[in-house]
Amino acid sequence: VQLQASGGGLVQAGGSLRLSCAASGRTLSNYDMAWFRQAPGKEREFVATISASGGNTYYRVSVKGRFTISRDNAKNTVFLQMNNLKPEDTAVYYCAARNSGSISLWSYAYNYWGQGTQVTVSS
Repeated sequence: VQLQASGGGLVQAGGSLRLSCAASGRTLSNYDMAWFRQAPGKEREFVATISASGGNTYYRVSVKGRFTISRDNAKNTVFLQMNNLKPEDTAVYYCAARNSGSISLWSYAYNYWGQGTQVTVSS
């Protein structure tokens, strides 16, 4: 499955962005999906994940209540709505897919990755 992330940009602190991850090649309904991010000089970290059915979600503590992951399997797309953005959210955001199973927070569990989209939050 090929993943294409989009929707990043420059926004002021307190603003919002909506990231999209469009899939091609295979239907996303068979895959758990996640968003990870990587800031300059830091390791890639988990942000949020959603089960194949959309029934289960899990978030990084620092984004819980501000970010919402969702999916539209009919459109083969996963979203990350980011509200009340903070400068520490600045990073390249990646979407990832893994064959449906138990939710995983670990990047090595994901088989497919998008190219990343830059999110920059100014103070």
